[in-house]
Amino acid sequence: MGDLFAWLISFFILIALLVIIVYQLMCLADLEFDYINPYDSSSRINRVVMPEFITQAALCFFYLVTGHWVMSLLCAPYLYYNVRLYQGRQHLIDVTEIFNLLNREKKQRLFKLGYLIVLLFFSLFWMIYSALDEEE
Repeated sequence: MGDLFAWLISFFILIALLVIIVYQLMCLADLEFDYINPYDSSSRINRVVMPEFITQAALCFFYLVTGHWVMSLLCAPYLYYNVRLYQGRQHLIDVTEIFNLLNREKKQRLFKLGYLIVLLFFSLFWMIYSALDEEE
């Protein structure tokens, strides 16, 4: 039962991360179609960047604590990328450069979205597998 509970928690953490990434993509799309100004868009995105990083690090740590080594290794490249962005001071969007970097920022978040969807499918698979395994 504990393993199923761990997979359920990781599922909801992954859903939260997906919501954060989709929110960032919506802000960038609104900026691209000129629905909001660059200052509002960058402040909205910058407000959720650190919670995204912290949530993803907590997910990776959660996989380590619960003994799901493979999932932790699958989370490691994303965590490494976020740490490199933070150390290079490239994690926040600059208001003056947002139009020049708009395509790059959208591609970056689309890649993150795809990566998280793959992790979500793995998490769903292991959650269903552990639920069926406990019934036997």
